[in-house]
Amino acid sequence: MRRALPLLLLLIASRLVFSQPPQPRTANVVLLMTDGLRWQEVFSGADAALMERKSGSSAALQKQFWRATPEERRAALLPFFWSVVAGQGQVFGNRSLRSEARVTNGLNFSYPGYSEALCGVADPRIDSNDKRYNPNLNVLEFLHRRPGFEGRAAAFGAWELFPWILNAPRSGLLVNAGYEPLQLPESPGSLQLLNTLKAETEYWEGEAFDSFTFHTALEYLRLHKPRVLAILLGETDEWAHAGRYDLYLKSAHRFDHYARRLWDALQSLPEYRGSTTLVLATDHGRGSSRKSWRSHGRRIPESQYVWMAFLGPDTRPLGVLRDAPPVWQAQLAATIAALLGQDFRAAAPAAAPPIQSVLAR
Repeated sequence: MRRALPLLLLLIASRLVFSQPPQPRTANVVLLMTDGLRWQEVFSGADAALMERKSGSSAALQKQFWRATPEERRAALLPFFWSVVAGQGQVFGNRSLRSEARVTNGLNFSYPGYSEALCGVADPRIDSNDKRYNPNLNVLEFLHRRPGFEGRAAAFGAWELFPWILNAPRSGLLVNAGYEPLQLPESPGSLQLLNTLKAETEYWEGEAFDSFTFHTALEYLRLHKPRVLAILLGETDEWAHAGRYDLYLKSAHRFDHYARRLWDALQSLPEYRGSTTLVLATDHGRGSSRKSWRSHGRRIPESQYVWMAFLGPDTRPLGVLRDAPPVWQAQLAATIAALLGQDFRAAAPAAAPPIQSVLAR
């Protein structure tokens, strides 16, 4: 019996060890979103019907984005997404494969969409794009208050409303948005140049070009090494509203290029290499016809359909999900927190649960 006792204790200890949930390897999360990029282009590439219209289409555009099959077209449009993200991560929202990702707010436009994604709830009080401070706790603010994350969460947005969406005065987050310069105690010449170009290159009222937003965020990442960073771009939506399918495609292609630049930068820095999850998403969909693709909203039901993707050390490489239960935009907030080992719903009980399949292997 005495000989059996150590063996019994060893068996009990091993059961206890192996029954524990795996600890996340993700120490940082970067969220990159682009406004109103349709699931149709993400999963099938350029739309022939829209390229044929007089929307700036040209032989050069056809050469750049048109291919014989949907698989070839999507790879031409989003090469990093399809060569790396879909190969090494998880992608949701391909309705052709019976995998749906949806918004739940029923409004299908930007403020409600970003609020739902970042706060985990569809709040009926958020029913416009007006400059009203969001009463809901957002996941960046939640993490900003957690030990080890203080002062290490930030957001950069092309649209000037993000300080309201993220309630910057209450949250204490760094939120740099629109044409606002980024003022830091130590500002390298490259950042000063970005501030100048942003101030002198205005096209849309209240929304800067994606290039200024992205490169400002990238400079901040290299300088301050945040653990949680949101980069929120807008050109895909702006060019779609203008009916410029050519520039919509080019903006989507540039979004993919930025995702690659970001991932390469993360892998080149020891603070991020092998310990960072990249999340790609959009805030709403668009119409599917020649007429409705330019728009979105309550009157266009198909604009409820979105997509999202996850790439990182804790996410199994399942690729594009098929025959899968639907996921919801509201699940993004709790998923971002859970990737970092944090329980967002403890602070925001009404928030949607995390997406389990993207968490620790």
